[in-house]
Amino acid sequence: MSLLGIAAAVAVLWPAELKLEAMPARESAQFTSSVNLVEVYASVVEDGSGEPVRGLPQEDFEILEDGQPQTITAFSAGDFPLTAALALDASFSMAGPPLTRVKSAARAFLNALSPSDEAVTVGIGSEASVLASASTNKAAHLDAVDGLSAWGTTPLHDAIIASIAAVDASRGRRALVILSDGDDRYSDAAAADAVERARRSNVIVYPVALGTLRPPLFAELATLTGGRSFHAPGLSGLDGMLTMIVAQLREQYLLGYSPGRQPVAGSNEWRSITVRVKKPGVSIRARDGYYVR
Repeated sequence: MSLLGIAAAVAVLWPAELKLEAMPARESAQFTSSVNLVEVYASVVEDGSGEPVRGLPQEDFEILEDGQPQTITAFSAGDFPLTAALALDASFSMAGPPLTRVKSAARAFLNALSPSDEAVTVGIGSEASVLASASTNKAAHLDAVDGLSAWGTTPLHDAIIASIAAVDASRGRRALVILSDGDDRYSDAAAADAVERARRSNVIVYPVALGTLRPPLFAELATLTGGRSFHAPGLSGLDGMLTMIVAQLREQYLLGYSPGRQPVAGSNEWRSITVRVKKPGVSIRARDGYYVR
């Protein structure tokens, strides 16, 4: 089914916005917020190797909101429930060996997920279509990847928005992995629209640029959602990149705090978040903020 209608239907239901009402803090545990608590996931990796860093205590983390230090009142670490969407560029520009490599990497990604993780498989041609909906049925997703063939153009901006919508309604952590040559063709949406949809979503985005082009949009999507962008100019090492993404999603830290400056309902105010870690030689990735609705 087409995802573009889904995107329009849920565009006003952005769970990353701060809602001034009572809600269980762990219901949508990737980036959630309530009257008393803002929660955000962070990935910490070794510089150079990109390997996840485990076992850090709460005292090693700092959170700032709009530049002001916040007191961390909730903390946990480890492997949390995950729904991951895998959006695969199958346009005519990917025909032949590139699509074969993409399908191999997709299989590696799906096989690296735990049995309890849910996957969503999306094909990108002249539109984005769900090939296998959210489920733990790994065989169904592998079959969907195997059946993928090249077709159509690449409305990449539209496909990003639609793919975010396809996974954003799920519970638990949500991630989107996009494999594309990055060449947008005939989107109705602009790159800025894709950025805004990602900013208002509850989805960590991991874009993987294939071929010589690495669009700035990919790095921006990764930075603002707490993901990471990759580049595979010769499509070599693609399987390893996708299994690395799964490893980074497997080991994350959940940080919660009560904002020192109380939010005002209906303000649609943007509040920036900065998460820091004291351990040297590592990098940390987390969402860059939230809207107050």
